[in-house]
Amino acid sequence: MVDVGDKPVTARRAKASGRLTCTRETLELVRAGKAPKGSVIATAELAGVLAAKRTAELIPLCHPLALSKIEVTVTPDDELPGFAVDAMVRTEGRTGVEMEALTAVSAACLTLFDMLKAVDKTMSIDALRVTAKEGGRSGAWRGE
Repeated sequence: MVDVGDKPVTARRAKASGRLTCTRETLELVRAGKAPKGSVIATAELAGVLAAKRTAELIPLCHPLALSKIEVTVTPDDELPGFAVDAMVRTEGRTGVEMEALTAVSAACLTLFDMLKAVDKTMSIDALRVTAKEGGRSGAWRGE
C-alpha cells in the first residue's frame, strides 16, 4: 500500500458513472414495478452505497477510508434503453475516493443485472468511468 501518512488531510470528492443497457420491455417492467425480484432501483442504489463503504476489502492495496457522504443514483434512460448509474463520494482524508465511486457504480450495475437476468439475457454493463474528482495535490478534474 502506498504511504500517504505525510500527505495533508483535504476535502476529497469523486464522481463516477456507468450504465446498464437492456431491452425496452425490461425497462418498462422495472418502471411498472413488476420485476420478479422486487424494487430494482432502490436495491441497486443501496448496493452501491454498501459497496463504496467496503471498497478497501474488495480492492487490494486500497486504503480504508471514513466516508462522509455516498450518493448513488440509478435513472431509467429511454435512449439506451437501460439505466444510467451515477455515484458521488466524499471524505476528508489523505487519499482520493475515485475507487469508492467506481465501486459504488459497479455494484449498482451488477445488482441491476442480477435482479433482471431472469427476464433479459441481452443486458450489458459498460461506460464505467470517473467523471470528476476534487481535492489533493492534483486539485479538481472533470471528464469530458
